[in-house]
Amino acid sequence: MRILIIEDEKKIAGFIKRGLKEEGYAVDSAYDGEEGYRLIAENDYDLIILDIMLPTCDGITLCRRLREEGTTIPVLMLTAKDSVQDKVTGLDSGADDYLTKPFAFEELLARIRALLRKSVKQTTKLQAGDLVLDLITHRVTRAGEEIALTTREYALLEYLMRNAGTVVTRTMISEHVWDIDFDTDTNVIDVYINYLRNKIDSRFQKKLINTVRGRGYLLKD
Repeated sequence: MRILIIEDEKKIAGFIKRGLKEEGYAVDSAYDGEEGYRLIAENDYDLIILDIMLPTCDGITLCRRLREEGTTIPVLMLTAKDSVQDKVTGLDSGADDYLTKPFAFEELLARIRALLRKSVKQTTKLQAGDLVLDLITHRVTRAGEEIALTTREYALLEYLMRNAGTVVTRTMISEHVWDIDFDTDTNVIDVYINYLRNKIDSRFQKKLINTVRGRGYLLKD
């Protein structure tokens, strides 16, 4: 899943970005409203973390602008403003949730998970055949046997399972599993698909991860 942080305090943005990447998310950062708007127009994000007090275009204005243009990406507002009226203004502008600074990182993660679940489907687990992925604990099992994955492998598997039965291209994978600095000319995606196959499919007769020649990959029960 790919997240955009729009936060002008670089120390805070860096802290959030580092923590989210450790959890397996692909993360981009913008330090003012207009830069954030440009990145949203150019890339495909699953969630936006948006500060209210921003240079060039404040968070309230940016959120309203996105909603007026039909953008449905979940928005989590992150701000030092904590009055009831500030929260009402933020939510009325189109934000899906509101978290005040300072905050516990675990709470931020919980709110992100809740928004992502709501935006896709009301579930805490993804399943394809006997393969089960727990979105809360990040535990992956097949036929009841636990499979240890790295954060990047988990992120790739989650994306494949969210799109089970649908062919996903390398471009689609790079947009959701890697960040803006990803080099699309490398074979990194193919390498990680092979890592997953070795862990998910190699010991089982039925193969779940399939290559669709000339198009991409398909996770199919």
